[in-house]
Amino acid sequence: MKLFHRLRVSMAANIIGAIVIVLSLFGIVVSTIGFVSFTRAFEKEYSETTAHMADTAAAMVNGDSIDMYLSGRKAMEYVMTRADLDDYCKKMSVSLVYIIKVDRTDYGRFVSVFNSVNNSVDDTEYVEWELGHKRDTTNDEYRRKYRSIYEQKSASETVYRTNTTDGVHPHITTMVPVKNSTGSVAAILCIQRPMRELYDARRPYLITVAVSTLLLALASSVFAAFYIRKQVVLPLRRLSAEATRFSKENTRGETLERVSRFEELSGLATSIDTMEGEMVSYIDNLTAVTAEKERIGAELSVARTIQENSIPNIFPPFPGRREFDIFAVMDPAKEVGGDFYNFFLIDDDHLALTIGDVSGKGVPAALFMMVTNILISDRTKAGGTPASILTSINADICRRNKAEMFVTVWLGILEISTGRVTAANAGHEYPVIRRPGGRFELLKDRHGFVVGGMDGICYKDYDFTLEPGASLFIYTDGVPEATDADSRMFGVERMLTALNRDPQAGAEEMLRAVRRDVDGFVKDATQFDDLTMLGLTFRGKPGEEKQPEE
Repeated sequence: MKLFHRLRVSMAANIIGAIVIVLSLFGIVVSTIGFVSFTRAFEKEYSETTAHMADTAAAMVNGDSIDMYLSGRKAMEYVMTRADLDDYCKKMSVSLVYIIKVDRTDYGRFVSVFNSVNNSVDDTEYVEWELGHKRDTTNDEYRRKYRSIYEQKSASETVYRTNTTDGVHPHITTMVPVKNSTGSVAAILCIQRPMRELYDARRPYLITVAVSTLLLALASSVFAAFYIRKQVVLPLRRLSAEATRFSKENTRGETLERVSRFEELSGLATSIDTMEGEMVSYIDNLTAVTAEKERIGAELSVARTIQENSIPNIFPPFPGRREFDIFAVMDPAKEVGGDFYNFFLIDDDHLALTIGDVSGKGVPAALFMMVTNILISDRTKAGGTPASILTSINADICRRNKAEMFVTVWLGILEISTGRVTAANAGHEYPVIRRPGGRFELLKDRHGFVVGGMDGICYKDYDFTLEPGASLFIYTDGVPEATDADSRMFGVERMLTALNRDPQAGAEEMLRAVRRDVDGFVKDATQFDDLTMLGLTFRGKPGEEKQPEE
């Protein structure tokens, strides 16, 4: 009882107990709010992502052929579409992708058109429905959602199945319409996705919050026991003792200006000491931060130098070759960037030209850029057409692309003796060509998908011929998308105008003319994107260059 009484009247014990109680309540409130917010945000993102997946799958299906599939016609088209859906089901890691045609009388029955099953995703035992398999609608919720989609009252519907039995795990089913060419709903595509990721994500969250709250309460108790006793309880006892002594002896005692670092207890002198200590600490911290900033700046400067030296930067690069004139520039928006260009002789008669733009900016983009540039260089020197080279590089990058970055690439190989260029475009900007005596114009080539975006992409070659006197200009989106202070973009038309101001200009002056116009347009606005350009003027064999027409 005496111990309980002492704890009850002890200021330190009461403060420590109050801190522990407040921290515990705070942890419970924060945990509850965080858990609910986390769950709602995850479910929203989960359903939106699944809806996008369903829209993509629906785009694979010809809505005009649904009835013909059910009647047995268009068998080959049906087989190909089913193979695409089976592959998509596996790649997207979903349990089911199925398409049904619902009886619109009461929406109580449907017939199966396609049914792709992936039991490995959630350890389920679903059995594929055959074409024409008939089944009753699961419940009234599904009926309402089927009706809503057929009547086009909603673009998608989602059913949550959190409490399931018979070996079926918690999942969501998202439904989207499959429309025919008239815009009517011909069928409904459903994707079933397990909710295991939600539960797997919530479990460590709850454990982390519970453990963190417990550790914080214990740490706070220990901290309060030592800190409050030292900084508050003992100084108050000392002040009380000194006040008692002074009231009895009425003599000056020892100074108390350093009794505590708190202003309320130590007075003006202690406040000054504290301020001085904090100022010294601030200067030390500032010095450390400045040194760290300078170190990072120095490292970025070295990284920029390494990046600049990883691409050709000495011009003219081939003093002995008179058949062509080439010049290129790269200006990152930050210390290092994700754009790159490269050119090199594969052999005496073939010149490789490439330019690329990595997603993102800064150090990650710069590292990805250097890896891609090396892969392109090594693979091009090994032989092959641009399309085969990009196909191989895309496969290599996708196998190791944990950061999920991608890069747009234009790759061309110039046959110097004939001027014939074989090229492939992986989602990059259109090249610009000027014929002898003509003006610069966009060459609207066929774009492939970006490199690193999806495995299994095959790129296509195309070719064109540069006659003697012709010019080629390739660039990244930092040129047309350069923005002024009013958020207006420079645009392709202004770029072509800059090039055509002096169509006969050499490669270097061609690029400088574009840069002058870009700088004049954006003025003092901040450069938000890397800006990279490469220009080539083809002369052919000495004496072959065509003179401009009068």
